[in-house]
Order: sequence, then C-alpha cells, then structure tokens
Amino acid sequence: MHQWGPGVRDIYALHYIISGQGYYEIGERKFKLIAGESFIIFPHIPIYYYPDRLDPWEYVWLEFKGNEVQHLLALTTLKPEYPVTKAAPQRMDSFYDVRLYGELKAYEKIRSDAKIRLLLSYYIEFFPVQATLEDTDYVRLSREYIEHHYWKTSLTVTTIVEHVNIERSYLFRLFKKATSMSVLSYVTMVRIQRASELLKLEGLSIKSVAYSVGYSDPLYFSKVFKRATTYTPSEYMSLHQHK
Repeated sequence: MHQWGPGVRDIYALHYIISGQGYYEIGERKFKLIAGESFIIFPHIPIYYYPDRLDPWEYVWLEFKGNEVQHLLALTTLKPEYPVTKAAPQRMDSFYDVRLYGELKAYEKIRSDAKIRLLLSYYIEFFPVQATLEDTDYVRLSREYIEHHYWKTSLTVTTIVEHVNIERSYLFRLFKKATSMSVLSYVTMVRIQRASELLKLEGLSIKSVAYSVGYSDPLYFSKVFKRATTYTPSEYMSLHQHK
C-alpha cells in the first residue's frame, strides 16, 4: 500500500508494475497503471503515485541519473508530458539484474551501469519514439555510415541506400545538394583520405593499406589513389615517410 507524494525528486526513477494496479498523477493528469506497464519519475517535476485499494500493485524500480539518461530516454516514448508505457511484450527481468546497493567495486559499478543501459535498450526497442527524418538527416546518416564502414570491401552505394532506407535517386539528389559530390565520390574521398594517413606510417605495405580502406585489389587502389592525388601510393609513401 506504499504511496509517495505529492513531491519532487532530483533523479530519474523507472517503475515496472509486476501485478495489481495503481495511479500516477502529474499536475492535472492522472494515469491508471496495471501489470506489465511502466512509469517514470522525471527530476524536479511534482508527482504523486499510490496503489489501487482493492488491487494494490507490486512493482520494481530503479533510480539513476547522469549525462546519458536524457539522450537514451529521448529514444523512447517516455516524456515528461507522457511518462507511462503500455504493457511490455515480455517480462522486464533486467530490473532484477542491476546491483545498486552496498559498496561497489570499480568493475561492479561498470557492470551495473551497463545493465541499466541494457534495461533502457529494451524500452527503446519496445517503445521507440517515432521520429520524422529531415532531408539533412538522410545525408548525415549516409555520411556517418560511410565514415564508419569505408574499410569494408563490401561497402557499395546500394548498401548505403538500404541503410538510410529512402529511394536511391532521392538520396543522390539530397547528397549532391548538401556536399556537391555524388555518394560514390564521397566514399572514394573518405577512403583516399584515410589511405593518405596510413601511407605515412612505416611498416605497412601498399597491399595492407589498400585492404584497410576497402580495396581488395592493390592495382585498382593505386589507380584510384593516383587519380585523386596525382601520386602513386609508392611515390606518396616515399615522399612522406622519410621527412
């Protein structure tokens, strides 16, 4: 029969209802919660929660704070204006995995932090925010994908288009407008920039450099590199390694 409030907290407190029913009030809004549903307390927002007298709830909860919390919760439907969820599609047993009490050793604290992130990942999966991407977001996502996967020989324009999930010619138009380059030209630019950095390091063969930036054929890599820089990889290597 525990109840709390009206009052404010200075932390986030995520509650998961195991059984029974209860109520969560924020200002004039009142939410009824049943087994499988969740509610969260946001810092510095006046709240009041209490059990149903005929069918009192049982719940588990976690309290946390930190710089990452706002970003992670922004990926879910949990918002100060709507701080509850419908029933999760499975039991949220991850609540029981987090050890928060007692003196934690350094490695135990890291594990505890990781388990809180794991728990929140389920809320991101089960209750994702429905974001509408702007044109600039498609370009940003494409560039980020290229910059993280340039080293893969399997990276193609098709895989980039599939990742961004919009029509191919539409992405091409957006990309050209934002960067003055085609998608393929941008891939090549990123690869050549990285290759230029690697060729300045001693101990790497041209074949290794080629493979490290997504080219399985060193001969083809050499042609692309010369076209972009006017130097062959070996010329560029000699020019920079002995300075």
